[in-house]
Amino acid sequence: MLITELKPRETIESLAEGKKVFIINCLGCKEVHFPEKEVTELQKKLAEGGNVTGILTTDYICNPENMELRLKGHMSEIEAADAVLVFSCGVGVQTIAGYLEEKKVCAACDTYPLPGFQGVTPLEYKCDQCGECYLNLTGGICPITACSKSLVNGQCGGSKNGMCEVDPEMECGWERIYRRLEKIGRLDALKCPTQVRNFATDDEVSK
Repeated sequence: MLITELKPRETIESLAEGKKVFIINCLGCKEVHFPEKEVTELQKKLAEGGNVTGILTTDYICNPENMELRLKGHMSEIEAADAVLVFSCGVGVQTIAGYLEEKKVCAACDTYPLPGFQGVTPLEYKCDQCGECYLNLTGGICPITACSKSLVNGQCGGSKNGMCEVDPEMECGWERIYRRLEKIGRLDALKCPTQVRNFATDDEVSK
């Protein structure tokens, strides 16, 4: 099981500051304790500021056929936005980033683990539930799960022809991240200060 928790309000507001955003909410997995009340209040404030081009609330972002159809019905609003702000677990954010390859996709939540059965998604995306989502710095591709070594500050230098040295059949996660950031004009994100992973957040909620 897992739980989604809003990132700090100032972080979310900074993602929308001076931009037009399209918002996607995922209410599918009730066991993730989606902070619906807090999300509604925050999104109302963003909308009042004229920052929101549209809002899509769905049951399961990780249902690929349903999600693709839902997105198609909102493409004009998405195209009018500078960024897409996703309120879901890490799997949902990565799914949307995969569909909207030309658009900046941002995570508004962090995901934490809880003891119990882990749900199964038909998608290739994974969320390590690390409690400090890096997706806003890496173009919607998780460095924890896309990299065999879970490196958060770039590739190790051992990749060959774009493939991972640990798993030769796996594409280097950081090369994927670089190409994605280049595609959406966000290579500046790689200039951020060195990230130090806080492993304490893995157990924070379960305690």
